[in-house]
Amino acid sequence: MKKMTKILSIWFLIVFISSAGLLVGKWGIDSVDANNDSYKELKIFTEVLSLVERNYVEKVDVKDLVYGAIRGMLSSLDPHSSFMTADAYKEMQVDTRGVFGGLGIQIGIKDSVLTVITPIEDTPAFKAGIKAGDKIIKVDGAFTKDMTLMEAVHKMRGRKGTPVTITIIRKGLKEPRNYKIVRDIIKIKSVKYKVLGDGIGYVKISQFQEKTADELAVALKKLDSKKIKSLILDLRNNPGGLLNSAVEVSGEFLPQNKLVVYIKGRVGKKQEYYTKGKRAHYNYPMIILVNQGSASASEIVSGAMKDWDRAVILGMPTFGKGSVQSVIPLSDGSALRLTTAKYYTPKGTSIQNTGIKPDIEVRLPVKNGQGHVILRESDLKGHLRNEQLKKPAAGKKHEKILLSVGKGEDLQLKRATELLKMWDTFKSLPGEKAARISAD
Repeated sequence: MKKMTKILSIWFLIVFISSAGLLVGKWGIDSVDANNDSYKELKIFTEVLSLVERNYVEKVDVKDLVYGAIRGMLSSLDPHSSFMTADAYKEMQVDTRGVFGGLGIQIGIKDSVLTVITPIEDTPAFKAGIKAGDKIIKVDGAFTKDMTLMEAVHKMRGRKGTPVTITIIRKGLKEPRNYKIVRDIIKIKSVKYKVLGDGIGYVKISQFQEKTADELAVALKKLDSKKIKSLILDLRNNPGGLLNSAVEVSGEFLPQNKLVVYIKGRVGKKQEYYTKGKRAHYNYPMIILVNQGSASASEIVSGAMKDWDRAVILGMPTFGKGSVQSVIPLSDGSALRLTTAKYYTPKGTSIQNTGIKPDIEVRLPVKNGQGHVILRESDLKGHLRNEQLKKPAAGKKHEKILLSVGKGEDLQLKRATELLKMWDTFKSLPGEKAARISAD
């Protein structure tokens, strides 16, 4: 197989892989050796394939059988390795550009059910009343029970102006409800920004796409022209995306030639990623907001900022996805998404199953029982272990949080704003006293 030249992200505007971000980057893949002893085991596979093809009660398509076998093989590895048909691979390439025809929802598999992670604001799904936590049991009458995420994506995407009906079940509804939604062009800018007052700039990155670093550069330049004195970088519910994008984003806040992240494959080959460019970086006092939905590339940025003491991390522990996926095109137009490496923060820490722990933890309370169970990497079946942990990480399966950020008062953002307003005061205090006050 050829080495990959450019790796694309899958997420997210209608898909969130097992509630975790897909981190993809350039990585050498060994060519296939047809003489390897492992291939002797294919004999039993060809026997079964032949028996099914000749003797199954109904005629079957051999290609479907082979594709099904490949899916089964990859599902036995880890939650982030998977097979993509040619159509699914094309959808993935669309995702990274951030423009497509669809509904505007982020979905994942939760408890073996296709589940809405969040509807995207001002999209058809959002306007129709789709809510986070809704379980999608049908798409245009077809049950989703055995659908892959990419198959569900393919069914829900389409030309602007065409309808699709999704059937959902929701806590509080006595029976499933149908939503007929007309597709529209979903244009997702991965960076939004504004001035909060008191010289505090606010930047929200929703995912790490091809153009994210360019969008961020524009946003920071405009905020700088408004004479901001400090910055909040919001990475909450950001599932990740492109590895190079995370490195470029980090470069906006770190000097050149600073290590952002390094990755290692099975044989221990190490590849390091540094900030580049001779331009001046932004050196505002900065707080990064994270939560359990901050995954992958978001964790790379947060980890680098934390290790270099560049920003205060505030919120809740992140998702804990410390692996890298390579997307490998196959001869028939399909592709393999394979976990090929783990990544490490500049200080050599693996966040696999543990995530980034905030400097200041601010939890969101559950109001009137309207919360959902937190799902992290350690809760996913088949997750990779963290070799730096003496004991396997265990997810808190009964821990609940507020259903979503943005409904009512945003306590985490409020706390970050308060801290930045007092930043100069904190700087003049002795270290232990400042730490004690900020933790109160």
